[in-house]
Amino acid sequence: MSTETTPPRTDAPPDKGLDRGQLAVSGGLVVMGAYVLFDAARLNVGFADPVGPKFFPYCIGAVLIVLGVLLAVATVRGDEPEAEGGEDVDLSQKTDWQTVLRLLGVFVANIVLVDLLGWAITGGLLFAGAAWALGSRTILRDLVVGAVLSVGSWYFFYVVLGIPLTPGILDGVL
Repeated sequence: MSTETTPPRTDAPPDKGLDRGQLAVSGGLVVMGAYVLFDAARLNVGFADPVGPKFFPYCIGAVLIVLGVLLAVATVRGDEPEAEGGEDVDLSQKTDWQTVLRLLGVFVANIVLVDLLGWAITGGLLFAGAAWALGSRTILRDLVVGAVLSVGSWYFFYVVLGIPLTPGILDGVL
C-alpha cells in the first residue's frame, strides 16, 4: 500500500512584513494631529463665545490622531490597502514629467506673482496655465474663463465672505 503525501495548499501570499509606507502615513497623521492640538492650545481667546475658536482645531487634531492610531493598528494587523484598479488610468504608462513640471512652474509662478499682481490676475493666469499644461490649446478662451473665475472668486471672498484677497496692481480698480 502506497500513500502519497502532498503538502497542504496555501493560497495566502507570503508575509511581506510591515508596510513602512502605511506606518509613515500613520505617524504623519499623529504628528499633524498633535501639532494642531498644540497650536490650538496656544490660541488666546476671550470668554464671550461659548464654543470659541479652539473647538474645531481640537476636533480636527483629535480626529487626525485617532485616524493615525487606527491606521497603525490596521497595518500591524496585516491589513493592506487595495491596489488601484486603474479603470480610467493606464497603469502601464510612465509618469508624464513634462506635464508635472509645467504644472509645478505654473503654481510657483502664481505663488511668486500673487502679491505683486494680485489674485484677480494671477488666478486667471493660474487657470489658463494649468489648462495649457494639461493639454488645452485654446489659450484665449482659457484666459477669458480664468479671468472670469478669478475676478468672480475675488469678489466672492471680498463681498460675501468678508475676506480681502490681495488686489495687487488692481488696487482701487476692483
